[in-house]
Amino acid sequence: MTDFKSRIGSDWKKQLNGVLERARAAGEKGLLVFDLDSTVFDNRPRQSRILREYGAARGLKVLEGCQPSHWNSGWDLKAAMLSCGLSAELADQHYSDAKSYWGARFFTSEYCVDDIEVPGAPQYLQAAHDTGAQVVYVTGRHEEMRVGSVKCMEKCRMPLPGNRVCLVMKPTLRESDDAYKVQAHAQLAKMGTVIAAFDNEPTHANDYAKKFVDATVIHLATDHSGRPVELLSRIISVPDLRL
Repeated sequence: MTDFKSRIGSDWKKQLNGVLERARAAGEKGLLVFDLDSTVFDNRPRQSRILREYGAARGLKVLEGCQPSHWNSGWDLKAAMLSCGLSAELADQHYSDAKSYWGARFFTSEYCVDDIEVPGAPQYLQAAHDTGAQVVYVTGRHEEMRVGSVKCMEKCRMPLPGNRVCLVMKPTLRESDDAYKVQAHAQLAKMGTVIAAFDNEPTHANDYAKKFVDATVIHLATDHSGRPVELLSRIISVPDLRL
């Protein structure tokens, strides 16, 4: 997986503050757009819970001790299994079954409430809302995850949908994230002026940069799908959302 941390400049906090200044000037016509997973939410606790439960269900003791740190290599399930201490042979043997087990749980409200905040996300989102601009969450999560997503926002003290806050989700799980995001990005122009967009996925960040040439595009250098996509040069990478 490409590591984008080398792109993070020494002035990244200044860039985050600059977004807030521009949003204050724009007022309620301005949009500050945020992805959810690996942008404002850290999914590793959810990932770890699923792998622990898989270990318990299949009698794989080492997986029962899975912790968020075992997912530091990104979204690679097999890498996490190996990091937990499972042998390469058993990881290969169980991968397909574990992937199906993971897929049946990861995309649910029941499990997404385990997410925690990316450092600084609650405070930055509140500061974004306080500018008077609109906060728009645009996520590849589908509508059946809305209840759990909002519960997790509440748990993490993030601005909730309503009162200049909107949560835009896929209709169903089966839609492609990439195709849906392209469509959702196009709809944003009807809602106001995009001041800035925040996303961890290079493909989606690049699409924002192409569609909204006057917007600041912030890339969260947390983790991503692992596809070999280079970020456009004008996109700013940050490690988290601390000011």
